[in-house]
Amino acid sequence: MPIFSEFAPAKINLTLEVLGKRADGFHELASLVAFARDAGDDVTLDTSRPTGSSVVGPFGATIAGKNLIDVTLGKLAAADAGLVLGHVTLTKNLPVAAGIGGGSADAAAVLRAVRRANPDRAERIDWQSIALSLGADVPVCLFSQSAIMGGIGEVVVPACSLSPLAVVLVNPRVPVPADKTAQVFRRLNARPLPADFVRQLWSPFFESPGGFRRYMAERPNALESAAMEVVPEIAAIKQALLATPRVMVSGVSGGGPTCFAVYESLTDAQSAGDHISARYPSWWVAASRVVRNASDVTAYIS
Repeated sequence: MPIFSEFAPAKINLTLEVLGKRADGFHELASLVAFARDAGDDVTLDTSRPTGSSVVGPFGATIAGKNLIDVTLGKLAAADAGLVLGHVTLTKNLPVAAGIGGGSADAAAVLRAVRRANPDRAERIDWQSIALSLGADVPVCLFSQSAIMGGIGEVVVPACSLSPLAVVLVNPRVPVPADKTAQVFRRLNARPLPADFVRQLWSPFFESPGGFRRYMAERPNALESAAMEVVPEIAAIKQALLATPRVMVSGVSGGGPTCFAVYESLTDAQSAGDHISARYPSWWVAASRVVRNASDVTAYIS
């Protein structure tokens, strides 16, 4: 079979703790990450065509600079010259530079597609190392299930106890600075990580929706205030989401500007999304279930 398709789901940082700035200049993070089962990009690898890439879809024209997919193909070729690669077509459905890991999810989807296309060589490749070399979010996007992400992204701990949830994602569709993420971290001005810091990450267990709310409340996104300074429209989005019926919690994903709200049912999420779309037609809005485990991910593979 020469064609391999992969779904690249939107990544949602339900929580994001910045534990300190490390001696190497990077920030030590701890984040509960989930993935949207019904909102994402589509990646297709055609191994019968020469290696390369093309981009289509509603947000395809907004990608600036070198496409991370081309970088991914280059790293794979360097890792093993015998790998079967091909032409990757990206259908870009997610806003760019939105805080929901679109580019990282796309790169991870290419890795998964190439891994499936090369079953006889897959064990020779250090997929996680390649993923981390492409960006901090790519390892967890390669995993593509609910997880605790730690370190600078290299630590991924499955969060198997996450209950069935639904989300609404909202992006203001306004121009953002090319260095948005860097600006957000500069404004954060994180303290140095203590010299005696010991990383402790574990998968949380939620006995009830109330337990999930408490967990979220105790671990808000440390970048939210800084992200609002860079993209002020975030405040209006959060206010609109918190005003929807039966919302459990709302926050900013990553460095923004995309915000999310969590609901116990997809019906509630869809109703909230429809309401926001009608009131703010210029915003990008998507309602989705949340990927929890491998059985959810299996549904992506075609």
